[in-house]
Amino acid sequence: MMNTVFRTFVLSSTLLLGSISLPSWADESTYTTKDLNEQLVLASVWMQNSGEFKALSYQAFNLAKMSLDDYLEQHKGSKKVAVVVDADETVIDNGAYEAWLVGKDFGYSSKTWAKWMEAAQATAMPGALDFLTYAEQKGVEIFYVTNRKMVGLEGTRKNLKALDFPFVDDAHLMLRDSTSNKEPRRQKILADFDIALLMGDNLNDFSADFKTKSLEGSYAAVEKNKALFGTKYIVLPNPTYGDWEGKVYKGNWGASAAEKDQMRKAHLTAWKPES
Repeated sequence: MMNTVFRTFVLSSTLLLGSISLPSWADESTYTTKDLNEQLVLASVWMQNSGEFKALSYQAFNLAKMSLDDYLEQHKGSKKVAVVVDADETVIDNGAYEAWLVGKDFGYSSKTWAKWMEAAQATAMPGALDFLTYAEQKGVEIFYVTNRKMVGLEGTRKNLKALDFPFVDDAHLMLRDSTSNKEPRRQKILADFDIALLMGDNLNDFSADFKTKSLEGSYAAVEKNKALFGTKYIVLPNPTYGDWEGKVYKGNWGASAAEKDQMRKAHLTAWKPES
């Protein structure tokens, strides 16, 4: 009650006197990227600290083992078998980078991300090493199809090797080159391998079907492919960033912090109690 009274007093005084600036929570023109970064806090705390996040990661890799076993039992082709995984927030955890942005008046940038990749400090997702090693022991090759740019190749290689991940070499590290579309890289793998399953935190990690421009397009693609989730496609949890965020902005990544805040909140479905 006191807080409400205080805010009412400040706003009233501001309007009457005209010489007092509106506080940041009342004046959208003062809403900064630092303010927007505060919205990373709860998701980042959850990913770094909750047992539920770890459980979901273990669940994904346990499911991957079962799916791989089922695939290998039925596989009759002459090609070798591969598993395709994304890197970031799929087999490695970059939560420390996201947490670093909190309190800063800037967001993600290729410059700071390049420094993070070079530092090679991402940790293994819970269950990732066990699954990748298991697949290797089954005679399955691992391909890391990631949209990290080639500038991050050496840092990525160093990071994955430090985590003892298998198949960390030029043939299996498939970073982004001329396009963020992963389909050409998947097709390159399919020339010599049968892909047992794909793992990622972003729908674009799975199929060209998910290369859509709107949230509605994503929903339709998910419905079309729903039978493949948990078998061919295995999704890892990532509430901090992703292709979905750009669709919330209708592709306008250059929107101001205040505009992004408004667009995020406009997509919330809120309860409206009866008066």
